[in-house]
Amino acid sequence: MSSEERKSGLVKVEVSVKEFKEIIKDIVTNSSVLSLKEHVQHMKGSRYEHCYEVAFYTYVICKKWGLDYISATRGAMLHDFYFYDWRNKGVEGQKHFHAYRHPRIALHNATENFELNALEKDIILKHMWPLTLPFPRFSESYIVTFVDKYCAIKEFFRFLRYKRYIRKLAKINKLKQQERK
Repeated sequence: MSSEERKSGLVKVEVSVKEFKEIIKDIVTNSSVLSLKEHVQHMKGSRYEHCYEVAFYTYVICKKWGLDYISATRGAMLHDFYFYDWRNKGVEGQKHFHAYRHPRIALHNATENFELNALEKDIILKHMWPLTLPFPRFSESYIVTFVDKYCAIKEFFRFLRYKRYIRKLAKINKLKQQERK
């Protein structure tokens, strides 16, 4: 697709959940990646769910913009591939330096489990930009960076809605108990 076609909107790109799942099939069936379901990410969702959501939005955006959506999607699925709880204050340096160190840990874990190209490595290593100082080398890396932040914000507001719902349920249950007395 030429840049003129993309600008004019004449070419429609089909987004396919089936294609998305095929791109990350070997990743999401890996036992180490599956273990991310046991790790909480930002609020109450799992790290696996977070990576999956970032990967899907990345797939959609990169495919629509005519970028390397395959490598971008795979890199996004592996961007938080680490196994510790960053909120654990009992482990030296874990909470304080997490934002700076987990991209290197995720890259190490990803290269131990998968063969990665330069784009996938750049995405994993630089997804915390601007906290990590080297600029991303690829457009796709910037997209993952911004999609990751968008998903984190979404997760935060999802958590707030959940807390409000739980408080409302507690209030209703309390009223029901008072009515029974």
